[in-house]
Amino acid sequence: MEKKVLEQYIDACELIKETEKDIRRLKKKRQTIVQTNVSGSNPEFPYNPQHFKIAGTAFTYEEDSRLRYEEKILEERRENAQRLKVEVEQWMNHIPQRMQRIIKYRVFEEMSWSQVASKLGRKATEGSVKMEFQRFFEKE
Repeated sequence: MEKKVLEQYIDACELIKETEKDIRRLKKKRQTIVQTNVSGSNPEFPYNPQHFKIAGTAFTYEEDSRLRYEEKILEERRENAQRLKVEVEQWMNHIPQRMQRIIKYRVFEEMSWSQVASKLGRKATEGSVKMEFQRFFEKE
């Protein structure tokens, strides 16, 4: 796995959240129902006035089709981002635990090398942790 894919992981996680929000917004828009009252009367004698409630959507069939298509595109985007996220998480489970921690702190939490070294403890230095990280990705 390349470092670029790890950096894309963060964007994938954020994209999933943003896309789910957009999907919810579209679904809510599609479910918007407008109600109104109209008056009418019997067409034959006696002409009794009556009131009717009418309900429906505020958009046309074409707009509904467009909204459904947008929703489909967003769901596809979410699935692609989800796939990348799962792929990175599976890969992380198969690398040494120390490297998992280094990647978590440095790439996902965006800590500096000195912060990563202090988190790892055990006399780890900024330079040694950075070198360990670089060597790991040279082997991969």
